[in-house]
Amino acid sequence: MESSAKAGKRHTGRTLLHERRTSEGRWAQLKKNRFLYLLLTPALLLTLIFKYGPMYGAIIAFKDFSPIRGIWNSDWVGLKHFEKFLTSPNFETIFMNTLKLSAYGLICGFPIPILLALMLNQIRRRGIKKNIQLFLYAPNFVSVIVIAGMLFIFLSPTGPINQIVSWITGAPLMFMTDPEYFRWVYILSDIWATAGWASIIYVAALANVDPELHNAASLDGASLLRRIWHIDLPTIKPIMAIVFILAAGGIMSIGFEKAYLLQTSMNLPASEIIATYVYKIGLQSGDYAYSAAVGLFNSLINVVLLIGVNLIVKKLNDNQGLY
Repeated sequence: MESSAKAGKRHTGRTLLHERRTSEGRWAQLKKNRFLYLLLTPALLLTLIFKYGPMYGAIIAFKDFSPIRGIWNSDWVGLKHFEKFLTSPNFETIFMNTLKLSAYGLICGFPIPILLALMLNQIRRRGIKKNIQLFLYAPNFVSVIVIAGMLFIFLSPTGPINQIVSWITGAPLMFMTDPEYFRWVYILSDIWATAGWASIIYVAALANVDPELHNAASLDGASLLRRIWHIDLPTIKPIMAIVFILAAGGIMSIGFEKAYLLQTSMNLPASEIIATYVYKIGLQSGDYAYSAAVGLFNSLINVVLLIGVNLIVKKLNDNQGLY
């Protein structure tokens, strides 16, 4: 009994000593890199003030909010607004529109930057490569409003696209008013605007690939596709996993501006998403508590998706994920 008690005391003493050394090591590291941590201070302050600070306002989703009475003095209503949204006749349409637009965009748009980066990596002449990169990156700097205006001009019944379609089929297609075409107009235009810029991170990762690996593989008779499959793709695989997790985690956070700008009264059955619904209910109708509940519901779904997709990717990617 005495020997077991002594062994327990020794184990406790070793644990405390280890924790003390770890704490001292962390403090020494913090002191050593104090100037680097000091550089993080402005970013941390901005994040706390403008990201975490306003989060207290989310409690209006659980209140019968009145601007006159204020947030704290408004009456609690619990999950009333959430139940109202989940049982509303528009819930299924709005939820599925958001999910389909985001999911289709992720499925169609995720591989494009990777393919662009792999193709750019095969261009050896720097001048040609820079010109192509400039051409691919330029759409990212075009305003969303300009892109929406371009789509309305080019896809109008008398626009250049429909002139070609009318010449082939004899009748124009109602791209901007038919709900069936809205999703593809949105997704394809989004890929055109963002794919080139999104490929930068993959191009940067591929720049670290040792050229000797490709030379050795070529000498062994490996084709271009095999070299890409066994050398380039494994290099960018961790980045692909992180980008996919973040994209899938934000699958319900589709941009408001472009969807709202492309909306018409005719394509509303396909273009009304949670973001535009929150804007109309909250700012136009003044029902702030209900719109806050819808927005919070959307954010909770994103958190669940982020955690779930991260767990799945970690299992499929040798335990490598976002965290």
